[in-house]
Amino acid sequence: MDLNKRPENMARITTVELANAFIDEQVKLIREQVKDKKVLLALSGGVDSSVVAALLIKAIGKQLVCVHVNHGLMRKGESEQVIKVFKDGLDANLVYIDATERYLEKLKGVEDPETKRKIIGAEFIRIFEEEARKLEGIEFLAQGTIYPDIIESDGVKAHHNVGGLPEDLQFELVEPVRLLYKDEVRVVGYALGLPKAMVDRQPFPGPGLGVRCLGAIERNRLEALRESDAILREEFDKANLTDKVWQFFTVVPDFRSTGVRDGKRVFDWPVIIRAVNTVDAMTATVPEIDWAVLKKIADRILAEVKGVCRVLYDLSPKAPATIEWE
Repeated sequence: MDLNKRPENMARITTVELANAFIDEQVKLIREQVKDKKVLLALSGGVDSSVVAALLIKAIGKQLVCVHVNHGLMRKGESEQVIKVFKDGLDANLVYIDATERYLEKLKGVEDPETKRKIIGAEFIRIFEEEARKLEGIEFLAQGTIYPDIIESDGVKAHHNVGGLPEDLQFELVEPVRLLYKDEVRVVGYALGLPKAMVDRQPFPGPGLGVRCLGAIERNRLEALRESDAILREEFDKANLTDKVWQFFTVVPDFRSTGVRDGKRVFDWPVIIRAVNTVDAMTATVPEIDWAVLKKIADRILAEVKGVCRVLYDLSPKAPATIEWE
């Protein structure tokens, strides 16, 4: 039997009852695999790694060591949510690392998007290795691999897989949701009691805000990006659009435009709003957002976010545009 092939008769997990049955089965399998050993997990706060963390905590409690690395490129409140849900709520064995300064120093002056991605990914592996070496008794590495990852990338999920670890840190894998589709993972997440904001979290690039702060990352522009994105999410929540639009975020490019503030000329950044609907992310359309909603978002960003003098709405479908800007 191929353990990385979903059985044809495997029922789709669409209800809490099916999710609870899956959880019971996985708890048993995890305990059989891990026994009294420790498991290490890179907990990003995304739905896949969060569901795996909650599942492992239910199965083995403190034997799971979660490592959350805040690279300074998270959306507003995300690291705080991870701490609140897992450390405070589930009493997780959580190691929190604020690596903001380390990342920003590495990324200083780097404009090329692919180079930024490589730096962010490589630095994560280095930090994860450093933390792994501090811990004793770790024999397993948990990953949020899901079934599309196996189909599309031969079982390797670059977002979670710490495949760049040295030979002496090659742990046995624990992948409890590897045969589930994303929608099934969400149902399991709800059954485990994870909050809606975490279970229904939008797709978020591995490099985080690093590929939405276009060009070389600057602290002030990164903060403008984080604050404008938070305003967008808050207003979409109020307008009941969060569950109707597949993905939405802001982008702040590396150039300034002329503006006027307090009767004086300023040279500030534009903020670009990006919102798309899609089924498979291969193509995407742009939703027609009510003008009053867009105006309120623009008014708030211009009033509350420092260094911004324009707000734009990206009307480009995929193709020819892509969903992300970098």
